[in-house]
Amino acid sequence: MKSTIVGLASDGAHRFSKVPRSAITLIAGTGIEGDAHAGRLVQHLSRQAKEPQAINLRQVHLIHAELFDELAEQGFAVGVGQLGENVTTRGIDLLGLSGGTRLRLGGDALIEITGLRNPCRQIDGLAKGLMAATLAVGDDGELIRKAGVMAVVITGGTVRVGDAITLESVPLIHEPLQPV
Repeated sequence: MKSTIVGLASDGAHRFSKVPRSAITLIAGTGIEGDAHAGRLVQHLSRQAKEPQAINLRQVHLIHAELFDELAEQGFAVGVGQLGENVTTRGIDLLGLSGGTRLRLGGDALIEITGLRNPCRQIDGLAKGLMAATLAVGDDGELIRKAGVMAVVITGGTVRVGDAITLESVPLIHEPLQPV
């Protein structure tokens, strides 16, 4: 199956959900043009309060549309941007990627995966129980976070709904994703 972008979203204000868009522009080292979370230093308000000079490892939030399918089976209707993501994908196992994996979005933009998105209680603002539905426990007892991955922008460019996602490079040693 070909990996594609099925949704895009951004928002200039610090709100939980983002506004669906047909295209977004990624800026190297910064994030998404006009998005409240764009910046070289951390922009998420809760993280900014703790460590304002931290490098922003959460410039782009990607989530897999397959999660939306899974949530729909549990009775939750979730659309593009509602979980705060910027890029909704289909056909790529985001959660199985290694830290440091680079993905080409469309023809120009290149991002590097930095870690997992740690779901927060704001998700329950959309629907009671939704946050719990984005979590699972593995056979080994470890918590599985399913709310997508975070990335930084290596090379900028405009990305459109329908663009391909290409695996550009993978680290030689697989680095399991951790929350960032």
